[in-house]
Amino acid sequence: MRVPLEWLKEYVDIELSAGELADKLTMIGITAEGIEKMAGDQVLILELTPNRGDCYGLINLAREVAALTGKTIRIPEVKLGENQEDAADYIRVDIAEPELCGRYAARVVKNINIAPSPEWMQSRLLRAGVRPINNIVDVTNYVMLETNQPLHAFDYELLEDAHIVVRRADRGEKMTTLDDVERELDDDMLVIADSNRAVALAGVMGGQNSEINENTHTMLLESANFAAPSVRKTSRRLALRTEASIRFEKGADPEGVVYAINRAAQLIDQLGAGEVVGGVVDEYPGRKPLRVINLRPARVNWLLGTWISAAQIKEYLEGLGFPTSEKENRLEVTVPSYRPDIELEADLIEEVARMYGYNNIGSTLPRGSITRGGLTPRQQFQEQVAQELSRFMNEMINYSFINPRSFDWLRLEADDALRNVVRIANPLSEEQSVMRTTLVPGMLDTVSRNLARRNEDMALFEVGAVFYPREDDLPVEDVHIGGVAAGKTAVDWQEPSIDMDFFYLKGILEDFLARVGVQEVRFEPVSDHPTFHPGRTARLCHGETRLGLLGEIHPQVLDNFEIKKRVCAFELALEPLFQAARPRRMVEEIARYPALVRDLALLVPEGVAAEVVYEAIQAAGGEMLKQIKLFDVYQGAQVPGGFKSMAYALTFRSAQETLQDEQVNEFVQSILSELERKVGAKLR
Repeated sequence: MRVPLEWLKEYVDIELSAGELADKLTMIGITAEGIEKMAGDQVLILELTPNRGDCYGLINLAREVAALTGKTIRIPEVKLGENQEDAADYIRVDIAEPELCGRYAARVVKNINIAPSPEWMQSRLLRAGVRPINNIVDVTNYVMLETNQPLHAFDYELLEDAHIVVRRADRGEKMTTLDDVERELDDDMLVIADSNRAVALAGVMGGQNSEINENTHTMLLESANFAAPSVRKTSRRLALRTEASIRFEKGADPEGVVYAINRAAQLIDQLGAGEVVGGVVDEYPGRKPLRVINLRPARVNWLLGTWISAAQIKEYLEGLGFPTSEKENRLEVTVPSYRPDIELEADLIEEVARMYGYNNIGSTLPRGSITRGGLTPRQQFQEQVAQELSRFMNEMINYSFINPRSFDWLRLEADDALRNVVRIANPLSEEQSVMRTTLVPGMLDTVSRNLARRNEDMALFEVGAVFYPREDDLPVEDVHIGGVAAGKTAVDWQEPSIDMDFFYLKGILEDFLARVGVQEVRFEPVSDHPTFHPGRTARLCHGETRLGLLGEIHPQVLDNFEIKKRVCAFELALEPLFQAARPRRMVEEIARYPALVRDLALLVPEGVAAEVVYEAIQAAGGEMLKQIKLFDVYQGAQVPGGFKSMAYALTFRSAQETLQDEQVNEFVQSILSELERKVGAKLR
């Protein structure tokens, strides 16, 4: 913003130099970026913050200077030379959208004499960065710079039926603006129209079909208050930003509408540019009472760390144009209409701070005890989970946004609970338009991307959030643990490469669960989950609590994700794991006595799960049984039909003595009896 000092001094006495004034304005939040010399005057270059759009008007800026320097502001007095006619006989105004146009005032000027404006006006406009055009246009620009109220002039004789209608544009309606561009309008744009057509974009730019020219005889002068969001939307949609739209976007003063139009009429009369018709047509459906805010001096001083008296606070605010009255323990402050940015007590406290001087507010270090930070037990457990899984797998991080079609690719039913998702209001793309309720789609997408780049062997895990919608509240956010494995393990000179299949991943989970302190986890067969292979899926349970799923991904799901390799995956919920975890025994006494190992080759009915056999052996083995290891499973020749051969290595040890063969034989016989009774197994 360019501010000619000679012009500013018309409204307030300034005894400071340009540099001193620039410094003082900067200290109250109106940044002076420089000073230019032009035509014998000094011009301040100011950068206004978005909330101080009122200071685009020189009168309002002068009010700030007056408050700073203790001077009195001089607002030009308007004295009109009107004829005896009535403007209401010339024009009729209807506001069809009062929520978008709170006030519309119109004046009529006859016998227009288009000519260059006087040199003093042209000089001021040039120093303010505005190109002079003619006396009528220059007056509207001059008053806009003075009052911050945009004005517009129509050729009265080009308005059909002498009727102004403030309405929304019709969808597809077209008009050519003053910049000679034909524009197609939307029905959410506000226009100024006559009886048949749009003649201006409200608050943005006028139309060529009503532009004044050298042949104009009678002029309609407009001064209005348009809603900031409406002007901003129209300006952005049409990529058309003007001095008027900038001011309306930041909030103009509805109470200044009539003053501005009368001030313009006064200047037109003084310049001999036309004959002003008596009266103003003023439609004001959006009239609102001025905002009143209670301000507590104690609160001011508590927030600022100052000792400013109530009387001094009152003086600061009244200097800025805020009528203030003292009440018990508070000040009652009326916010002037030209300050729409003042809404709260905190806003008034900021005004006091500006006038008191930010540089006068002492710097105080915060007081308080410094405590050592730390993680909650749940956060520590989550870190432990990631640390333990990283012993076996590489960590991956996927987006929390997924494609809604992922649930179709997972073969989930239409009413599956996982389809109840949180939708993104403004997604980057349809492929990332919902929040994930499961980690599986992201993990499979990562596998697919790696395979496409010839990385065919992988074991990956993720610890991440899933989201579930909640009515009238923020979504529920849970942490899940997921993992995938595909291909083979790395080749080692000591051990051969093996398939990373269901049992490989199951072994990782068993070791992982033991390391995080979750014991006695059962793997229960699952045959009806649509995402997993019906014969290679298990549910992990701890007591009556379900922890998650482990299984081989269904071939159709793999096809949907363009994966040509067998993939196994698991997904667990963190919270039930945390609840089930118990501290592990970190130290175990070294055995003083040797162990005895017995191998058992069992004939087991083929429908019996290994876990059932394991539990039967463990139950019958007693406390001397230290380890149960399944080392072979065989079906074929030499094994009767309907059976399978399962070979176990059982390790026995006593903490008090060396076990004898006879003792171990008794344990083994007890185990065989329990196996035959419980699962129908026999010694092979």
